[in-house]
Amino acid sequence: MTIKDIAKESGYGVGTVSRVLNNSPGVSEKARKRILEVVEKYHFRLNNAAKLLKQHSNKDVAIIVKGSKNMLFAALLETLQRQIKESGYASVIYYITEDEHEVEQAIQVSIERAPLGILFLGSNKENFRELFAHVDIPCVLVTNSADDMEFENLSSVAVDDCQAAFSAIEYLISLGHEKIGVLGGEMQHSNPAKSRYKGCLEAFEKHGIGFCAETQFANSYFTVEGGYDAMTELLNKSKDLTAVFAMSDVTAIGAIRAAKDKGYRVPEDISVIGYDGIEMGQYMVPKLTTISQPGEQIAQMCIALLLQAIGREKTAVRMTVPFELIVGESTVKIRK
Repeated sequence: MTIKDIAKESGYGVGTVSRVLNNSPGVSEKARKRILEVVEKYHFRLNNAAKLLKQHSNKDVAIIVKGSKNMLFAALLETLQRQIKESGYASVIYYITEDEHEVEQAIQVSIERAPLGILFLGSNKENFRELFAHVDIPCVLVTNSADDMEFENLSSVAVDDCQAAFSAIEYLISLGHEKIGVLGGEMQHSNPAKSRYKGCLEAFEKHGIGFCAETQFANSYFTVEGGYDAMTELLNKSKDLTAVFAMSDVTAIGAIRAAKDKGYRVPEDISVIGYDGIEMGQYMVPKLTTISQPGEQIAQMCIALLLQAIGREKTAVRMTVPFELIVGESTVKIRK
């Protein structure tokens, strides 16, 4: 039994359930009574939350990871866990799928585990606008910006995804490419994907190059399999592409395999540029051209911000770090 289950059975939202479990004001007596009936029915606080809270060491930092196949997140996690341990704390990791609600997960973790703070790897801002007011501990978005949100306990460290994607498209245009495809993330669940798509459109507009989303865009999770399927779809509906921008390196890796399986040479027939700068991309054949995020720096800054905020009154800090275009072997100047 989780607070999601309680919300579903009681007919009230997760935020309302959270307020009742935390004995907070702002809940009608009708709602409070109904929710407590469900809580009592399943002995939720006695058997779940209370037991965990008794065992709690007050040294936990929770990390909520959205998507289990993101190689950038895997590299970031290694640094985050090391930094947390060296700072005298313990890390507890929760994996959810890309279409699950990370703030609902955070509310549940806060009730059941009472961590000192939470790091989010992968996030949808709409989910935060909807429910984050019910999270009252320090939190940091890792690789996603909280600039347009006003929560005082929500910091962030990220590159400018819009400008970075703009640079990727502009680089392809500088090589003479005009028929450019885009392999995107699930934009309804990923704000970085939305920002990167916006950057692509701005680059096409600046250079007067047409872009038809129906034929030049394919949706994909940030996975190798997703990249393979999306590239296959893209090449089936648009056979005159000379270049493709993939919104993550793992997507680009799958895309290159799909292109080869359909008889295309990379980069001779079609150039591919990725995004993230994961280590594997530099050992591929061809070596991947990519927009690189400074993962080590991002992880260290996120931990520093979170630990500074734990136990103190501190306004949220939103930091932007620089990206870098790394030119590999997967892109080439187009032959006229």
